[in-house]
Amino acid sequence: MLTLLLQEGAENLDSLTDEEPVEKTLSLIDLLFTGGIAGTVIIVILFILLFVAIYIYFERVFAIKAASRVDGNFMNQIKDNVAHGKIEAAKILCAQHNTPVARLTAKGISRIGSPLEDINTAIENSGKLEVYRLERNVSILATIAGAAPMLGFLGTVIGMVLAFHQLATSSGQAEMGSLAEGIYTAMTTTVAGLIVGIIAYIGYNHLVVRTDKVVHQMEANAVEFLDLLNEPL
Repeated sequence: MLTLLLQEGAENLDSLTDEEPVEKTLSLIDLLFTGGIAGTVIIVILFILLFVAIYIYFERVFAIKAASRVDGNFMNQIKDNVAHGKIEAAKILCAQHNTPVARLTAKGISRIGSPLEDINTAIENSGKLEVYRLERNVSILATIAGAAPMLGFLGTVIGMVLAFHQLATSSGQAEMGSLAEGIYTAMTTTVAGLIVGIIAYIGYNHLVVRTDKVVHQMEANAVEFLDLLNEPL
């Protein structure tokens, strides 16, 4: 009888030692949306900001790409028409190209006959409007790049306050597991805010670089057009 009990005890001990520890897993969705009402609201706001940032980025990329397309023979045709006095033909040619360079050139052509300084001023004013169109909504990306990390930090601070409030109200007897879970869940808002901010920041700087290239292209063509007016006919 004693031998039988010892054998059963050994088998139970072996079965206990053979059991692997259960690892607690947490999906990304659970991690993002289990931080309480405040954390969930901030995560939702960050997702909305991410969607807005991505939409503005791609919308501006396509708009700037379309604005930078200039026919290499465009200015040569303008020179030929202006040199032969074909002002209307030059205007029609500009109207056929829906680009900032063509619109600036059309503005200059419409002022032919005026003093060169007035033509230059008209082109500069028109250029400011074109730059404003190119930079439309780009400032929103800069705002998101700065606001998203701050929202993330706000969520973390709120989560930490709630965690320590739980610790204080339980007279220091709060379970460390639930306390730690609340803290690392609160930290997810910081991670989400930084991710959104980094994406918006990179997108903003890329758009600024692309816009500067188009602006330089506009300036070069404006100078070329003014030089054309200075040439003897």
